[in-house]
Amino acid sequence: MQFLVLAIALFFITANSMYSQQEILPDTVPPHNDSGINYTRLAVVGGVTAVGITYGFILQKNLWWKGEKTDFYFNFDKDWRYSIGADKLGHFFFPYMVAGVYSQALEWTNMDSVSALWWGAGLGLAHQTFVEIRDGFSKDNGGGYLGFSWGDMSANVLGAAYPLLQQRSPFLRNFTVKVSFYPSEQYRAGAKNVIFDDYESTYHWLSIGVKNLLPHSIAEYYPAWINLAVGHSVKQLDGVGGGHHEIFIGLDWNLAGIPIEGKFWKTVAKTLGYYHFPAPAVKIYPNVVWYGLRF
Repeated sequence: MQFLVLAIALFFITANSMYSQQEILPDTVPPHNDSGINYTRLAVVGGVTAVGITYGFILQKNLWWKGEKTDFYFNFDKDWRYSIGADKLGHFFFPYMVAGVYSQALEWTNMDSVSALWWGAGLGLAHQTFVEIRDGFSKDNGGGYLGFSWGDMSANVLGAAYPLLQQRSPFLRNFTVKVSFYPSEQYRAGAKNVIFDDYESTYHWLSIGVKNLLPHSIAEYYPAWINLAVGHSVKQLDGVGGGHHEIFIGLDWNLAGIPIEGKFWKTVAKTLGYYHFPAPAVKIYPNVVWYGLRF
């Protein structure tokens, strides 16, 4: 699903660029409306969203909901054991990213930035709520991840709420969440069909905007495009509580801080900014390993 949303975002970037390069003639100006919304663009956003959500649900059905349905139930027993909690970071990240991506798309329709972010956060949370309820009606055949999870739902709410808090707090804007993927041994062995369904191949990063946190006398010399990052992944999962966490400290490339002007680049940088690109890092737990580049 992460790749799907990024693809949708890139579509809007391209469409916005093409539209902005066209000469707007008097007879092609969209009809006036009191809200200021460009309904043609809004229809494009809605249409691509509908296609993306439909495809996503088909993909999820093939991955997770292939078994028989059952009465609604809660997952308390295995919820925190099958991935030793790594799934909660994914549940946080998805609505967080959707909120940011779709706020850009909705601003493209001339919606104000505050409303756009609320709608984007609402869309991400609505999607995740539907998924959680659907999990609650799906019989678990030993995987441990089905059933309605209050832990998952709490992470969904926090992920949707965080960009709203960032909008109101300049301090929180210095702390962004990113994701990256690197094939694990079990993925290369064919244990998973898609990489984003493999927790051992998934890495979540908290990127810290160092420049804005430094004293002014030092910050003026610090490059805005280099952040500090704290990363997390898991390894050797057995589905019943076994496995271990991995913690990393490294650099992160803040694309928005690269001194390139232009609305197009700023939009590209913000959209791609949800992905942690390879950078120097050191694993500090459970052992120390230095990486020239950590994916």
